[in-house]
Amino acid sequence: MMHKNLKFFLAGLIIASSTLLAEEMEINEKTTLSQFSSLADLVEITSPSVVRIAIKGTVRSQPNPFFDDPFFERFFGQPQMPREREFGGGGSGVIVDVDRGYIITNHHVVERADEIKVFTKDGDEYLAEIVGSDKGTDLAVLKIEATEDMVAIDLGDSSSLRVGDFALAIGAPFGLSQTVTSGIISALGRPQMTSDGFGEMIQTDAAINPGNSGGALIDMDGNLVGIPSSIFTRGGGNIGIGFAIPVNTVKNIMLQLIEYGSVKRGLLGVMISDINQEIAEQLGLEISKGALIQEVSPDSAAEDAGLEAGDVIIQVNDSDIENATDLRNAIGLKRSGEKVEIKIVRNNKELKKSAKLGELVAQETVQADELNTLLAGAELSDYLPDGYMQSQGVIILSVEPNSNADRARLKQGDIIWAVGNMEISDLDEFKSFTEDKDILILRVKRNGRQLIIQMRK
Repeated sequence: MMHKNLKFFLAGLIIASSTLLAEEMEINEKTTLSQFSSLADLVEITSPSVVRIAIKGTVRSQPNPFFDDPFFERFFGQPQMPREREFGGGGSGVIVDVDRGYIITNHHVVERADEIKVFTKDGDEYLAEIVGSDKGTDLAVLKIEATEDMVAIDLGDSSSLRVGDFALAIGAPFGLSQTVTSGIISALGRPQMTSDGFGEMIQTDAAINPGNSGGALIDMDGNLVGIPSSIFTRGGGNIGIGFAIPVNTVKNIMLQLIEYGSVKRGLLGVMISDINQEIAEQLGLEISKGALIQEVSPDSAAEDAGLEAGDVIIQVNDSDIENATDLRNAIGLKRSGEKVEIKIVRNNKELKKSAKLGELVAQETVQADELNTLLAGAELSDYLPDGYMQSQGVIILSVEPNSNADRARLKQGDIIWAVGNMEISDLDEFKSFTEDKDILILRVKRNGRQLIIQMRK
């Protein structure tokens, strides 16, 4: 009888324990779900740090090319000259320092601005000035006369992000008032969208649209982890593939912009290329990853460090180098004058070299219509491949929509290496071969292809 009672007691205890466990699991599940049922508290804390930016500027408007035709000149007089017209635009920004009134945003949001206005979440309006701007990382620092009620956002650590982490994007898409979207971290270490950019990007599916640029990508602890800067799109709107600049890059660049007004970017002085299995076999190498040095610039940091053509760079400090882009980022995100440890492979043996980085001097830019009106709408600069110290042609930095350059199908990133049959090495030579010409035949490199572009008045 006693054994029977004990069995009933144990059975009851198991049932009671199971019931309590089930109830506890249900409570925990409800608690977990309640934590993510609303992000309102998180938004309430972080959104006052995000601002809307509105700019005004002027741009040279190109006349219709038909009016350069002699037939039309008979009816309309002399050929029309480019006219200046006002334009407006904007984006978003993030307050990072209330005491000094600093706001971080994208370079492309403010690069052509004559006037910059900042609007807080409460609708207060402030005039802003540019402290410094960097096209290479697409970052800019603005300054306003801040007030005590403003709130600076907390800066996080983008190196701790993992794919799958939740994220919020706060900004002012399409000029609307503050808008919040949510998603996850979709990928890490994405390459820059532009050929002349430095650093890697965070990919997110939180909706990012035009106007979100310069806003905030925030983690679930309310920390800034990225600055949205670009999207991949087929029609101009969000398709769930947005990119943000990691906050660790932001911290580095922001300090330099505040201190110098520009970035003192490191320069190694090498021309490099990717290395693959086929190249490795032809060179007799036992590795198929790294950055292959094709040429060392004279009087450069690389030459001083004893680097040679044929060396393969596989590591800079503690960062592994798998390709040319990795090396470009590793050097370009360091300050000039900084010492770096470089691991190379030479004759299938690993060696270590130390280099004190030189400075990548800001390149001179020219509006192409100053050289020839056929090229109007293009912005040009000397082309220095991967920080090499000697120019290898002329690169197109930007092309205005509906300009002469755009109609001729010139693209941002195009490298002009010859005019007709005459090779050019820099802007001075390009100017000498294009100035006052009625017909231009440009030899262009684009994404590994060679094109010929004809232009005539």
